[in-house]
Amino acid sequence: MMGMSLVIFTLLHVLISLIGIVAGLIAAIGWLKSDPSRVSTAIFLATTILTSVTGFLFPAPKLLPSHIVGLISLVLLVLATFAFYGRHLLGIWRPIYTITATLSLYLNVFVLGIQAFLKIPLLQSWAPTQTEPVFLVVQGAAFLLFALLAILTTARFRPTQLATL
Repeated sequence: MMGMSLVIFTLLHVLISLIGIVAGLIAAIGWLKSDPSRVSTAIFLATTILTSVTGFLFPAPKLLPSHIVGLISLVLLVLATFAFYGRHLLGIWRPIYTITATLSLYLNVFVLGIQAFLKIPLLQSWAPTQTEPVFLVVQGAAFLLFALLAILTTARFRPTQLATL
């Protein structure tokens, strides 16, 4: 894995993912205020793309659900990046951007939730099979919050300086 041990590569992958989530949340706050948040958006898009790409470099004997999530995320991120940089959020590209960017941020948080319940002993004891009510409530709440965020950002994000993006 690019000359790194699995442990180091995993730490790098997780760090990139966490940076993407934080940058995405900061950018989303800007979207709610009609601020295109260029720096946080660029960091969010780049690190979230990198998170999905590096996820494919982990050894796996077959296609896993994480690969499917990664593929979906990459498709969403390509659309979001094109809408933001290629089409400058004009016309239909503004809602395409808000929806695809928010969904890709949600997918990163969704995977974070899964990994937290797999790796953190306390959470693992609460939901060892990830079918327990606490796991379902956490993931359901995350889904509902990001669905609401997608709706709100689509309704509120109307940057005034589209041409300078």
